[in-house]
Amino acid sequence: MKLSRTLEKYRFRTGPYASEPREDFGAFLVPGPCGRELRIIASSGDASIGINWEHVSVSLFKHCPNWQEMCFVKSLFWDDEETVMQLHPPKSKWINNHEFCLHLWRPTDCEIPLPPEITVGISGVTHSEMEGMSTEAIEVLKQQRLEASLKK
Repeated sequence: MKLSRTLEKYRFRTGPYASEPREDFGAFLVPGPCGRELRIIASSGDASIGINWEHVSVSLFKHCPNWQEMCFVKSLFWDDEETVMQLHPPKSKWINNHEFCLHLWRPTDCEIPLPPEITVGISGVTHSEMEGMSTEAIEVLKQQRLEASLKK
């Protein structure tokens, strides 16, 4: 988890969420990519007490953050090639302290497994390219990609 110098100017320095510059946790009020102020609380975890998770919560005043805002926040705290996740736990484990808050998580003691790319879509093909392809051509391409991935 990273906390950039750019982020420092948005850090809460007073009040209940205050933290000191360069600490690996804190609360921030950051202008987002959609023109809304994002309220962010970040923590790098604490392995000494068994919290092996980096965590960032993102909230707005009247709605949940959108995909573009969550991607923006992910880029503030993690590198492009790091996997970070949003979780949908069993309903019995839901905790909702803020109606318009979403969370990003990354365990610090293991890698997050990813599904095979072919189960998500066809890598390297844009949406507009897909729209121009016949169903048969898409199936052939999927089969080629699947066979290539199994050879790795």
